[in-house]
Amino acid sequence: MDEYYMQQALTIAQYAQGRTSPNPLVGAVIVKDGRIVGQGWHRQAGTPHAEIHALAQAGDLAKGATVYVTLEPCSHHGRTGPCADALIQAGVRKVVAAMADPNPLVAGNGLNRLRAAGIEVVEGILSAEAARLNEVFIKWIVTGMPWAVLKTAMSLDGKIAAYTGHSQWITGAAARAYVHKLRDTHEGILVGIGTVLADNPELTARLPAAGRNPVRIIVDSMARTPLNAKVVTDGQAQTIIAVGREAPADRVAALTSKGVEVLTLDQTPAGINLRQLFKILGERRITSILVEGGATINASVFTANLIDKVYCFIAPKIIGGRTAPTPVGGTGAPAVDQALMLEDLRTEAIGADILITGYLTGREGHNVYRTCGRTRQS
Repeated sequence: MDEYYMQQALTIAQYAQGRTSPNPLVGAVIVKDGRIVGQGWHRQAGTPHAEIHALAQAGDLAKGATVYVTLEPCSHHGRTGPCADALIQAGVRKVVAAMADPNPLVAGNGLNRLRAAGIEVVEGILSAEAARLNEVFIKWIVTGMPWAVLKTAMSLDGKIAAYTGHSQWITGAAARAYVHKLRDTHEGILVGIGTVLADNPELTARLPAAGRNPVRIIVDSMARTPLNAKVVTDGQAQTIIAVGREAPADRVAALTSKGVEVLTLDQTPAGINLRQLFKILGERRITSILVEGGATINASVFTANLIDKVYCFIAPKIIGGRTAPTPVGGTGAPAVDQALMLEDLRTEAIGADILITGYLTGREGHNVYRTCGRTRQS
């Protein structure tokens, strides 16, 4: 039954998807005499953790019970007290944790504290599922870099627009609604200046119910973003524009005067130093970034080894055209056997379109979260 109750904990943890950063998603279920007597999930950073919600619901029934939690109970004082201590004080008999917490402030200390108090501890139940649930947190807490997802949409013959540049719409309404959900659950959304100039996008999460808009990040080496662009004037979300050191000072000053933040960064032969940009964003606790750019910026983030996961929508359309743009520009791989590879693929129908989701083989974020998901039962 351990897997059954842990699955319950994993399910409720997802209720706060995209809302707990920089904290992980965590769910807890308390079981006594074969029935669930308490459950809870972490809602938002700075608020009580999952175990505290579950203990409050269980009350006195927590004594002698088994607690299933998707991540090792914390053992340190942050904005809330240690959950390990709360479990000890409640008198629980056993704690089943899906995986250890990769946070160096915890990293096994919570489980060791429980064992020292005489509580039976089992570790590693559905650990791979728990690690996938918290792939964003794990990448950020271990490396300091944001989890980066690239989303693209193309026709059956691999085009993201017609040869004229016309691109609305490649995919159908259902796929576009899905993308707005992605925006709602990512903290940042990144595009290049080409997308801003061509489409004047809002880059917001337009959902039927109130959503959360990500921070808008524009890669614009020469500060060409128009002062009347929606990302500058609409006030719907914070906008950061990354420019190079050769960007005209008057353009930078004009953008700053409009209330956007301008970051002046180093440049490489390929343009803005994107790794420097992502490092700064990670330091600001922007733990996840959705890249929705065109062929140029897509090539740049791949070249900089920044992308962990890909969402590729394929529409049942054939556009054609030798000059019609494709999802990834740049020089490209010199040989087919040197192409970037995806693994852990998932395919699903979204309306009339097909969505293929996969992880970049061998990339830092994927390797980190998979390693964390290999915890064995102890």
